[in-house]
Amino acid sequence: MKPVKGMALALVALAAMLIPGCAARHSQNEVYYLVASNMSTNYWQTAVAGFKKAGAQYQVTVRVAGPDTYDPQGELAELQKAVAAKPAGILISVSDAAVLRPEIDAAVNAGIPVITVDSDAAASKRLYFIGTNNLEAGRLGGRRVAERLNNKGNVVFFTIAGQPNQEERLKGFKDVFAGEPAIKIVEVIDIKSDPHIAFDRTQQLVAQTGAKKIDAFVCLDSATGKMVADAVKRTGDASRVLVAWDVNPDTLQGIKDGVIDATVVQKPFTMGYVGLKALDEIFHYPPAQLTRDFSSDTFAPYPAFIDTGTSLVDKSNVDGYLADATAHAQ
Repeated sequence: MKPVKGMALALVALAAMLIPGCAARHSQNEVYYLVASNMSTNYWQTAVAGFKKAGAQYQVTVRVAGPDTYDPQGELAELQKAVAAKPAGILISVSDAAVLRPEIDAAVNAGIPVITVDSDAAASKRLYFIGTNNLEAGRLGGRRVAERLNNKGNVVFFTIAGQPNQEERLKGFKDVFAGEPAIKIVEVIDIKSDPHIAFDRTQQLVAQTGAKKIDAFVCLDSATGKMVADAVKRTGDASRVLVAWDVNPDTLQGIKDGVIDATVVQKPFTMGYVGLKALDEIFHYPPAQLTRDFSSDTFAPYPAFIDTGTSLVDKSNVDGYLADATAHAQ
């Protein structure tokens, strides 16, 4: 009986090794990096949570690197450290494509799979992009603003100049407004990753009246909504439309309180979660040539883009999002 028992155990062990996705295929020696800017924000902490959850499921080592503020040079330094460590893969949000592209290319040339997430560097050698269709997200927000303004009014944007995802969002809004000649973009303000700039400028702008009155404010980053809402709220003028970005708790509460009209929602947790699993798949089943341009290959093993989804939150559905935020905070 002993030989039969031994053979059975061996077969079980062999079967476990052959099951796709089984922990036996993975190792703590596999190290994956998530690199981004503004890592102290709620948005990126959510993305990190998704990245770590996938890492725990696969039983691999995950590391997170990047400056707490918007700092492309600081992010570049962290990316260079990650590349030097020769990890199994790198997931990166591109704060400035011109700054980060050379090191992304260097990583791929060194045989390290790189996938961009949240903000892309399309001209780099990264394998593909996982995140929001930011152009369509901007159009979604643009339609909301046009509807709330009855297709007429002055609009101000707050953005971080040079960040690819926010440039695409702004273009989406402009696409919608191009068909609405009575909607005027008065100013596009570069907050330089400092939400206080948005607060100060909003206080100045809300003092304008008559033909110069600002009818709508749009925040293209996740941190500015609360600051602009605070400045608008002080005026006591409920006629102004404020559209924010993402689901920070303060933003959701602002919608609940009626100060923020709506927010365009992304899925950072999904980006981190799917991103880690995608890197793991590439590491275990690498292409014959990592540096190949898969975007022009009709038989490519990888997509050009994985859209993680976008939605709009307003008073009609904010309670559900607040409940989800509370549940995941526990």
